[in-house]
Amino acid sequence: MAQYELLLPKMGESVAEATVIKWVKHPGDMIGLDDTILEIATDKVDSEVPSPVAGRLVKQLFQENDVAQVGEVIAIIETEGDDDSQQNEAEPTAVVEDVKPEPIPGIEQLPEAAPVQKSDISVGDRFYSPLVKSIAAQENISIEELNSIKGSGAEGRLNKDDLMAYIGSKKGGAPGAISDDTKSEPKQFSNAASIQASANKTTTTSVSGGDEIIEMDRMRKLIADHMVMSKTTSPHVTSFVEADVTNMVLWRNKVKNSFEKRENEKITFTPIFVEAVAKAIKDFPMINVSVNGSQIIKKRDINIGMAAALPSGNLIVPVIKNADQLNLVGLTKAVNDLAGRARNSKLKPDETQGGTFTLTNVGSFGNVMGTPIINQPQVAILAVGAIKKKPAVLETEHGDVIAIRHMMFLSLSYDHRVVDGSLGGMFVRRVADYLEAWDLNREI
Repeated sequence: MAQYELLLPKMGESVAEATVIKWVKHPGDMIGLDDTILEIATDKVDSEVPSPVAGRLVKQLFQENDVAQVGEVIAIIETEGDDDSQQNEAEPTAVVEDVKPEPIPGIEQLPEAAPVQKSDISVGDRFYSPLVKSIAAQENISIEELNSIKGSGAEGRLNKDDLMAYIGSKKGGAPGAISDDTKSEPKQFSNAASIQASANKTTTTSVSGGDEIIEMDRMRKLIADHMVMSKTTSPHVTSFVEADVTNMVLWRNKVKNSFEKRENEKITFTPIFVEAVAKAIKDFPMINVSVNGSQIIKKRDINIGMAAALPSGNLIVPVIKNADQLNLVGLTKAVNDLAGRARNSKLKPDETQGGTFTLTNVGSFGNVMGTPIINQPQVAILAVGAIKKKPAVLETEHGDVIAIRHMMFLSLSYDHRVVDGSLGGMFVRRVADYLEAWDLNREI
């Protein structure tokens, strides 16, 4: 018998450690190739660590809630064969730099299926993990139906997220899409039912008077701690600007169909906002800073995070790296890709790291404005409100007239330790200027 040392895999350039949140396998359990051994968490992104070998779990070297460094040995697996042959077979995953497992990163872990005493699922030629087979058996999904589900794993392998998404859509309970549009129409509240349904699944305890005690999940606790820390760290000030974005709205309405046909991507307002923010940061680089004691760290890169509300009601902020170096097509593809994978719990830990400025779209919930909390260690966050048609006074060569215009509020919360009212006010005004000066004849 040989012993294989399972290492904590590398999960991104800026991710050095992870917290063990759950052991799926325990000492004495038999493990198949690619079976999930444990679940780990890095900030807001959770991942499953699969086994690169088959054997029996001998020892867990970390307890739940312990923090492990990338490259540390986290478990010992006893395998068949001698030490030399086993080490040779597992060499690619025994070195940190070469660790290339395919974890399933997510925002919240899907509930583990109840143990199934006997599964009548016959997998045929296609590989399915025990967890997938267990869920399929519990949901009475036949092998023919299982084989018809498209997988997103390596070589089309079906993973847990694929199966749960299929089950959700089959039952009519698929999560609502993250809205990037800012018009507060009824369709933009399509995920409200999903949010409420998710909240109802949280463990609750009835108390007298009909009240209930709801225990926060792990992600909600992280968000709560982060928000309290931000308010304690930074004296928040918020400045507001109302912008006339009529040209921007009319331009998008004009190009959206041809753009989707040409690029196979939908263009929303979000990449337009990101472009305007990146331009304004170049004009006012002292917004793109962080604070370390008495030092101000001026950031070279412009990495814009976009706060996204998930069907669970929680938040995550995927980051568009070097946003100022992307054109509008590139920004559109980046926004759609990150938003789509955020919805499906496919974000990698590194994709939520390194942000230097955050944009949040409160208009997607029908709100006209907001006072967002700064995403530490950044010093500013911009909220864009719902676009509303309003009567507005326009100055023309023939005098003032009243016209129906598309209007939107922008609100910038900033850290008053390093961002004064003049800088904060000028920055949000410059973002509005870029949006108001949108060229109706712009080619894309």
